Amino acid sequence: MEGDWWYDNIIEPGKLPLLLLFGAFVVTFVLTRVITRMIRAGIGPFKNNVSASGVHIHHAVPGIILLIIGALMAVRGPESPWIEIAGVICGIGMSLILDEFALILHLEDVYWTDEGRISVELTGLTVACIGFVMLGTSPLGVDDLTVGELNIRITVITGLVINALLIVTCLLKGKYRAALISCFVPLVAWFCGIRLARPTSWWARKFYRGKRMARAVRRAENFDRHWDSKARWMSDLIAGAPSEPDPAIDRQEDEHKELVQQQLIAVKEDTAGVPALPEGNPRSVSAPPAT
Repeated sequence: MEGDWWYDNIIEPGKLPLLLLFGAFVVTFVLTRVITRMIRAGIGPFKNNVSASGVHIHHAVPGIILLIIGALMAVRGPESPWIEIAGVICGIGMSLILDEFALILHLEDVYWTDEGRISVELTGLTVACIGFVMLGTSPLGVDDLTVGELNIRITVITGLVINALLIVTCLLKGKYRAALISCFVPLVAWFCGIRLARPTSWWARKFYRGKRMARAVRRAENFDRHWDSKARWMSDLIAGAPSEPDPAIDRQEDEHKELVQQQLIAVKEDTAGVPALPEGNPRSVSAPPAT
């Protein structure tokens, strides 16, 4: 029976290379985080991981090389064993690259800062996406399906597509943790996808002004005050707690925060009828001069 399931859902649809990629991805990520935490603690054989020239080689570099090799090997042809080997190589390369995604995104070493958490969140999203494909819900590539089995698979695929669109919406709204949780608990995406975006997200920059932006700022502040510290423990457990201050790497985000402060001041002036002074951030713009 187990052999029939393995053949019907893994071998016949050609999912063995994807399964090997999935396994290589997860194992590589775990080993990478263990090694980097050992380096950080100054223990183990990797504590002095600097080349002879004194240049630190980030593991995204061999990851890119491995991903290129695996892609070329996969393009070469689908026959065994090359396609399975390509799956393993691509899985290792993808894991090494995504583990330093924050570094690539900001073009600065933010591995042990709060900015580096996005690497862990994106890795979790990737694991979830690959895992969904490995569930065997695809209606393609499997022969001799009954009408009932085909209807179930199509229904599941439709639900996954809708959930994927809501997860993308969460990402555009700056709700990265919600997007990650939504991969395993779909109702989270349905709830968070329709609520206000975080004020520094792409969605807020594109669509929010005035009172709507003010509401987004207040909601984000209330959420962070109640839940942010509670949500960090899992990330710290997996990736290690940040130990370095965040560099000033995103000037556009700082400028956007100042713009949000300006909009809040304008909203207060509209509602109170008198000029309002900026609050909190000493970098906020000054109140308009009296006429």
